[in-house]
Amino acid sequence: MPKEALVIEQTRHWVKSVIVGYNFCPFAYREIERGSIRYRVVQSKQIEHCLEALAVEYDHLESFPETETTLVIFPEAFTKFKDYTPFIELAEALLSDLGYEGEYQLASFHPEYQFADAPVDDPANYTNRSPYPTLHIIREASIEKAVAGISNPERIPERNIEVARNLGSKVLQDILDRCHDLKH
Repeated sequence: MPKEALVIEQTRHWVKSVIVGYNFCPFAYREIERGSIRYRVVQSKQIEHCLEALAVEYDHLESFPETETTLVIFPEAFTKFKDYTPFIELAEALLSDLGYEGEYQLASFHPEYQFADAPVDDPANYTNRSPYPTLHIIREASIEKAVAGISNPERIPERNIEVARNLGSKVLQDILDRCHDLKH
């Protein structure tokens, strides 16, 4: 079982080298600089514990506005992407059930992430591939504020796919592998 500090270090490295490094999220650099990203590791494999941890994080963001966003990392659960997608649906339902729909949204990442209409070897899948299954809780108001300053924000996913395909699966997989090579 990877230690919490190592999982966080590996995930931070991924955020810096992939998400910020290739500008997959044009808003992430600012939050790294501000130190406003919270990393929460959930070591449990039990769905109930994973959902409870998400509820705690929704409440944390509500109580601590200086925390811009949270990455909830599940290093032991959902190792297969096919097992992760039903959990994403449960996490979305929990968000709604707790009354946070419209206030927060989730972005999902997984080491085996595959878009529904993409082949498994499509480099575009790497825009959502991460060292561990991870749910990113994002403040909707922050997204609206951030995209207000960007021309054509709807083009961000298209641009990311183009960048990923230009880099290729091998390059992107090597970067992910290097995240796991980090040792504490």
